[in-house]
Amino acid sequence: MRNLSPTKQKILLLLSAGLGLYFSSYAPQRQWRMLKSASIEWKKINEGELRKSINELYQTKLIKKEENADGSITIILTEKGKNRALTYDFDNIKIDKQNWDGKWRLVIFDVPEYKRSGRDDLREKLKELGFYELQKSVWICPYNCKNQIDFIIELFGLREYVRFAVVDSIDNELHLKKIFNLL
Repeated sequence: MRNLSPTKQKILLLLSAGLGLYFSSYAPQRQWRMLKSASIEWKKINEGELRKSINELYQTKLIKKEENADGSITIILTEKGKNRALTYDFDNIKIDKQNWDGKWRLVIFDVPEYKRSGRDDLREKLKELGFYELQKSVWICPYNCKNQIDFIIELFGLREYVRFAVVDSIDNELHLKKIFNLL
């Protein structure tokens, strides 16, 4: 369902970034970067196209409008809109690789053949994120990534086939530390 115009995609992502500001209130520098980026992106949208796109997003129930006491209107992302915004942000998902806490994250899956495309997409995304294939259908990463993995497996509809584990040690840890440049 990636058939929204670039303007509509941008609107959903910008509204989603606003939600991110609320949830990331503990990181003021991050808030400032998000706010600055969102401001720049809003200015790039043609006003007529913006109005038309907002109306179309409203009609498809990706956003809702709430009238305020002063007569202004607040635009809010619906659950359906949040899911769509996350889909468009999928290509930008990353794992913070700054501080290793000494634990290993394992993604283990056994996806049936009839869901092969989801399995292949999961493998590709794990590679892209910097995971190492420990053995067939077992991938490892030293960095905190539970939220990203949860999002990916939900997006691909693979929740029942994928396990996520955090382990303190593994028998080939020295080898893995070399692979991830942790020595």
